Amino acid sequence: MSAPRTTTARKVLGRLSLPERTFVADALRTETVGGVLLLIAAVAALVWANVPALRHSYETVGDFHLGPGTLGLNLSVAHWAADGLLAVFFFVAGIELKRELVAGDLRDPKAAVLPVVAALCGMAVPALVYTLTNLAGHGSTQGWAVPTATDIAFALAVLAVIGTSLPGALRAFLLTLAVVDDLIAILIIAVFFTARIDFAALGGAVLGLAVFWLLLRKGVRGWYVYVPLALVIWALMYNSGVHATIAGVAMGLMLRCTTRQGEQHSPGEHLEHLVRPLSAGLAVPLFALFSAGVKVSGGALGDVFGKPETLGVVLGLVVGKTVGIFGGTWLTARFTRASLSEDLAWGDVFAVASLAGIGFTVSLLIGELAFEGDAVLTGEVKASVLTGSLIAALCATVLLKIRNARYRRLVEAEERDEDRDGIPDVYAQDDPAYHLRMAEIYDRKAAEHRRMAAEKADQATGQRPR
Repeated sequence: MSAPRTTTARKVLGRLSLPERTFVADALRTETVGGVLLLIAAVAALVWANVPALRHSYETVGDFHLGPGTLGLNLSVAHWAADGLLAVFFFVAGIELKRELVAGDLRDPKAAVLPVVAALCGMAVPALVYTLTNLAGHGSTQGWAVPTATDIAFALAVLAVIGTSLPGALRAFLLTLAVVDDLIAILIIAVFFTARIDFAALGGAVLGLAVFWLLLRKGVRGWYVYVPLALVIWALMYNSGVHATIAGVAMGLMLRCTTRQGEQHSPGEHLEHLVRPLSAGLAVPLFALFSAGVKVSGGALGDVFGKPETLGVVLGLVVGKTVGIFGGTWLTARFTRASLSEDLAWGDVFAVASLAGIGFTVSLLIGELAFEGDAVLTGEVKASVLTGSLIAALCATVLLKIRNARYRRLVEAEERDEDRDGIPDVYAQDDPAYHLRMAEIYDRKAAEHRRMAAEKADQATGQRPR
């Protein structure tokens, strides 16, 4: 009689592999610094736009036009920030997505199910909450996409400010969520916020992308080749009517993100390492500086909760994001018969889901696109994005602080390196050499303690130390 087969339940949000842990740590370190700069830029924008002596200068700088008009690029500073600088942000997002698809968690369909379903639910439920709120309040449903986006940099800035350390698995989950979130946001912008299409300009942009791809495949190197070509592609995409940031995503997706023999890093990872600081430290904060400057007053804050459009955004971010991501994660684990990692609890997933309700950069951008031409409502929707993000941040802070001691212990265990070989001990448990090194360390400690014990014993009996 054969023994019954046993199957090991698949774990979700388990410990990362060492290469993935290293990549996530490096990526999140830059995003955290960028997030703090983003937070500073947002506060500066609010101060600049609301101090009476400075308000006029904020509007003047934001509305100042520059650029070649003959090429259709005589744009305001605010417009350059939204369409130009954010193309850099979406270029990095494209590289991140490509890497996840070919070398990261999204490469394995079984591992990809969880973040993809969680991200989809985390965008669908906020859109549904917004739509139902506006149908019930007879508001405009144009802004259904505003509360669907998560701002990973702002979320990490909140973690940095409140001093909460998340275990690697939760940080990676948050990062992968944001990557999928960015992809869907890109598709939303391309499909739903393209009013007109200039097919000649679009054809030129596609041709430029084909040249970009061909040069990459031929192994051509040199920033002096790619930067001018990228600018031409961006300008053509802008003039086509398709949002110009799509050009950044497309170029990011074309980069090779797998290593070949003799390479320590793929070209995509190398370029991402170079461009990410520019995106996180300059492009996104400058966009925030010229987009987050909404007038704040008691009446304006009252309008946020009094109008269906703005109330829908707040509820979408605070309630929709949390319920969507948590529900998607729980349902995925339930129907794939997977179990949560023993180091975590479902309350941890709920806390991270509430943190994902911080929707800033892309939410502000979609708000501008959704209500273009209505300056008053655009400003009110921006105020609702800020309000919803602030409420989500406060809720996440409370929930994460409750478990902070537990997180600190998990992080310390993940980073402990007692044999000092540069690799955390949890990743060396199956290596015999690790245990031999630890045995030598403990033998030296034991010998030292035996010597000290002998000295103490001699001192107690009045004898000279041996």
